[in-house]
Amino acid sequence: MSLVLLALGLVLVVEGLVFALAPSRLEEILALIARIPVDTRRLIGLAALALGVALIWAARALGI
Repeated sequence: MSLVLLALGLVLVVEGLVFALAPSRLEEILALIARIPVDTRRLIGLAALALGVALIWAARALGI
């Protein structure tokens, strides 16, 4: 459970940095993402999910 809380905390830190340091750039990125076709966004999301699972698996295998 503590590992889940650590992961959630790290996600919130990264997301918070984006909002705090570059809020106007974030709006531009969201507009760019909105122009990407839905199927491509879904594929990007699935790839990010797979990469995240692989990173978690690798971290657990290394004993982290």
